[in-house]
Amino acid sequence: MTIENKINKVSLKVKDLSVYYGAFKALEEISMDIEENQVTALIGPSGCGKSTLLRCFNRMNDLFPNTKIEGQIIYDDIDIYSQAIDPVLIRSKIGMVFQKPNPFPKSIYDNVAFGLKINGFVGNYDEEVERALIQSALWEEVKDRLNDNAFSLSGGQQQRLCMARALAIRPDVILLDEPTSALDPIATVKIEDLINVLKKDYTIIIVTHNMQQAARVSDKTAFLLSGENRCGKLIEMDATEKIFTTPFKKETEDYITGRFS
Repeated sequence: MTIENKINKVSLKVKDLSVYYGAFKALEEISMDIEENQVTALIGPSGCGKSTLLRCFNRMNDLFPNTKIEGQIIYDDIDIYSQAIDPVLIRSKIGMVFQKPNPFPKSIYDNVAFGLKINGFVGNYDEEVERALIQSALWEEVKDRLNDNAFSLSGGQQQRLCMARALAIRPDVILLDEPTSALDPIATVKIEDLINVLKKDYTIIIVTHNMQQAARVSDKTAFLLSGENRCGKLIEMDATEKIFTTPFKKETEDYITGRFS
């Protein structure tokens, strides 16, 4: 069985993951399971390593110099940090949407089709672009202006376009790094509604500073905290309802209730 054939179903396990930026240890021995077709929220104060952990899931940290990874991330029984694994393949299976909308200076159509082109897609581009825009709840708003520049869209529309761009290549997992932090409340509601729809077909991991958002959209929540050496650690992970009502650790309760300092 080839790597390409084996990487087809979602199963993410983090085992004793530590991340170093040069001499600085950003994350220490993180272990967690990410379940299929669930929304997992990563919460915690600024600097605790949430985004660093998120970037590990599709090897985006490879792009930072002097980064060292210890431990494993297992995706469908394959260690994604194995030397046999092509990071480009991982990123085609585990897509990412960033904090601020970052459409390319191209047409709406070409933004969505971009990933298809660089991955050598040979099917019907029109069908795939339409599918991705429908999945991102944007099709009805842009179907008559696909040749317009993506920058003509509102901020919320641009973020949904970025989601469509990720969805176009049919990933298994979607990583969302504070996807609504730059959006107004109305656009935020649309993205949250979209997340709830997408989890039927995708596994979603979201970093958010918004406790209410984590409670609204996620099935499981992981709370990270940095210690005296500023190294991020996983304090606890459980069903979101339990984390927000009866957390096991005092640190979690303090953070959730606003007593954290």
